[in-house]
Amino acid sequence: MFTINKLFDSEVIDHAAEELKKYLRMMMPDAGDVIIRYDPKATDGFRLGLLENFGLPFEGEDPRLDDEIYIEAASKGGILAGSNPRSVLFAVYRFLRENGCRWLYPGIDGDYVPLKDIGPVYYHKLATHRFRGFCNEGSESQTTMLECCDYYAKLEMNVYMLEHLIPISYYNRYYNHIGNEKNRAPETVPHSQILQWKRQHEAEIAKRGLMFHDIGHGWTCEPFGLPSSDGKNRIKGMTIPQETLDILALVNGKRQLRSANPNLTNVCMSNPEVRSKMVQFVANYAEKHQNVDYLHVWLADGSHCHCECDNCRKLSPSDWYMVIMNELDEELTRRALDTRIVFIAYVDTLWGPQEIRLKNPERFSLLYAPISRSYQSSVREDSVIPEAAPFELNKWVAPKNAEEALGVLNTWKKTWKGPIFCYEYHFWRHQYADLGGIELAKRLHEDVRSLKYMGVDGIVQDGSQRSGFPNAFPAYVYAAALFDRDVSFEELMEDYYSHVYGKNWREVAEVLEKMGKAFDFAYMDGRCSIDENVSRFYKPDHVKDLEKVAEIAREERNLAAKATGELPRPQSVSFRLLAFHADFCEELAKVVKEKALGHNYKAEAMFFAFMEKMGKREAEFQRYYDHGLIYYSYNMTFKRPKKIMIEDQLANG
Repeated sequence: MFTINKLFDSEVIDHAAEELKKYLRMMMPDAGDVIIRYDPKATDGFRLGLLENFGLPFEGEDPRLDDEIYIEAASKGGILAGSNPRSVLFAVYRFLRENGCRWLYPGIDGDYVPLKDIGPVYYHKLATHRFRGFCNEGSESQTTMLECCDYYAKLEMNVYMLEHLIPISYYNRYYNHIGNEKNRAPETVPHSQILQWKRQHEAEIAKRGLMFHDIGHGWTCEPFGLPSSDGKNRIKGMTIPQETLDILALVNGKRQLRSANPNLTNVCMSNPEVRSKMVQFVANYAEKHQNVDYLHVWLADGSHCHCECDNCRKLSPSDWYMVIMNELDEELTRRALDTRIVFIAYVDTLWGPQEIRLKNPERFSLLYAPISRSYQSSVREDSVIPEAAPFELNKWVAPKNAEEALGVLNTWKKTWKGPIFCYEYHFWRHQYADLGGIELAKRLHEDVRSLKYMGVDGIVQDGSQRSGFPNAFPAYVYAAALFDRDVSFEELMEDYYSHVYGKNWREVAEVLEKMGKAFDFAYMDGRCSIDENVSRFYKPDHVKDLEKVAEIAREERNLAAKATGELPRPQSVSFRLLAFHADFCEELAKVVKEKALGHNYKAEAMFFAFMEKMGKREAEFQRYYDHGLIYYSYNMTFKRPKKIMIEDQLANG
């Protein structure tokens, strides 16, 4: 019989104790019960508590924010400690990991739990980076959201962000089965239900002690009666009052919604009444939702859309942004709220302010979001970082690679000396450009290592919560490298692949690497066209590589077919995914070949047929395979350019 003693009273440590009990029982099903009790003076059994409960020093800067794990345990018990309650939970998972457990995918089918007696573990580590997490994106179901919350904690990620006041668009993409309507009937989910689900998710985040980051976009819409998430659909038939139109940004001589979407539309920030409404709306939210650890206050999601009126031209968008942040700080201070605020360097505000400074920098963190960068290279220690091109209102040119983007971030660093962390997009559209997943994982490993050279303390990923296709190796690498930047890629690959595919894992790794090379990550990311007037994917020479895909797919299917017998559940799932992945790639290659040849009209028609065919299998693999985000991502690839569409229309009468 085992005993777990909690030395510190916390719902997170309660959960840590229950998790330790569960997995001990699973590993040793005949070892008897596991008793959990609260005993601050315990000297035996497994003792769960804060570093200070054991008289252990803390090596970081802030024990509430920085995760440090200390484990000194033998077969019958010992110390499982952390700098804060979630770090104690991480200590439990690390103890189990050192004893052979692995968490390879979200959900119960991703748990690899060996049948074995536990052994002694000594482990001590301060996480390399403070911010390590995910933000919701893609097409999401509540089931996958809750499973990911559990999964990320097991991977020692400490941040979960939920974007928007109510994340309607992300849930609608799944429950309305966008891009798969012929195979799955749309399901109506009321906005009130999605709001309840968000609150449920917040409770699960709190149970694990993860840092809850909230909102992001929406503050330029909601205070003025305009919907943010899925706003384009919700304003159909809606009459927008003239007084609302009057406060929108003046762009090209007009004050109007950008692309009929409030979330893409900025406001006239030089107008004091506009700023006051925004500040009061944010402060009211902060006062009602004091469970939020970091409240993200971003501007519109559109680019080149800041106000061009005479007053707004007196300052840059980032300067006006700092004016709003200072006014927000004053209001939060007046209300005695210590809410942490995150402001963002994104599109128009990638360039730092020229005149206005934050008066109370202790409240703020800067989020760096280089959405336009290429994912074909990383910043290195010897990288040459160019000077940023001058900012020009609504006419600036987006940085094209990681080095150029860092050059623009450096304009902020001239005045901002506080915390900076990154908002990245590997698990957004870019994951579907690497069909093997291995090149993406390498980029993630390199990008995490580059944070040290960039002066950036972590990453939150804007990406699908269903990123396990053909496997979840990129997420595994991402989490591990953020916790310990010195872990090698080769070590992680052997660790993940050997557990997820078993003894023949190298054969699977080789065939997935070949598949990735046949499609070519750079080509699929739109970086190799020989004539962008035809399309970003026009490259006839690439067809010879795509013709290799059918044979590689056969190799994948053969490996899946050979995986027989009583496999651990994650391996059984992985080989079924591998067989599906082979079918997916073989069919996709046919579409990509037409695109490479410049047959835009044919490629577009084939793409929709391809998505319908693959959509028939979405329900089987939906925990790992985000059909909705794949549809969105490849739709941007295979949709005919506007010029071509016009020519096609003329040719077809």
